[in-house]
Amino acid sequence: MRVESEQGRSAAPGHQVVLTERGPFVAPRCSCGWYGPARRSRPLARDEAAAHVAVG
Repeated sequence: MRVESEQGRSAAPGHQVVLTERGPFVAPRCSCGWYGPARRSRPLARDEAAAHVAVG
C-alpha cells in the first residue's frame, strides 16, 4: 500500500486516495467516499490514508 504526496494517488485496488492541499492543510479523500480530517501535518494525513486503505 502506498499513498503518495499531494495530488498523488495510491495503487491499492478499489481505493484511490488523493491528498488535497487547502492552504496550510492537507486533506485525504478516497474514491470509496471516505475522507479524513484536514491536517497541518502531511505525514499524519498520509498515515491516516494508508491506515484506511490497509483496513478497507
